[in-house]
Amino acid sequence: MTETLSPALPDDVEALIDRVLQQACERGLTLATAESCTGGLVASVLTDVEGRSHVFERGYVVYTNDAKAEELAVPSRLIDQNGAVSEPVARAMAEGALRCSGATIAVSVTGFAGAAGPDDEPGLVHFALAAAGSPTVHEEHHFGDIGRGPVRLDCLRVALRLLETAVTNR
Repeated sequence: MTETLSPALPDDVEALIDRVLQQACERGLTLATAESCTGGLVASVLTDVEGRSHVFERGYVVYTNDAKAEELAVPSRLIDQNGAVSEPVARAMAEGALRCSGATIAVSVTGFAGAAGPDDEPGLVHFALAAAGSPTVHEEHHFGDIGRGPVRLDCLRVALRLLETAVTNR
């Protein structure tokens, strides 16, 4: 159970957090996150469980395009060609977090949590999961214009589910 955020998190999210951290501990795995629209929320919950946060290697909050390029070595041309909210950038973020952190598994989140530009779709989010020795996995979700908080919570669920699948299969 998370210490700080427990009162605000739904029970299903608490259970996911517990399963991810327990499985990672049992298997000796380390985790990293690369987050844009979630602003470090995934990293926060993974470090908020007493006695289990040691499996978390590090998190990158890369909200700007420059941060994605500087911190995770996401090629600027990739962002320019595809947009920051895209499958190629989500994949590059996860792979960059894996490479830069030395963790066993890294998850990335990039999307529009709320209203963005006129051509941007609120609630469009791309996720990727990179694991040593495995192909990078991508998921695209359309949560809709439900507000920043609900989108971020749904993103947390997806990221944790991706991590759970990865740690269970290792």
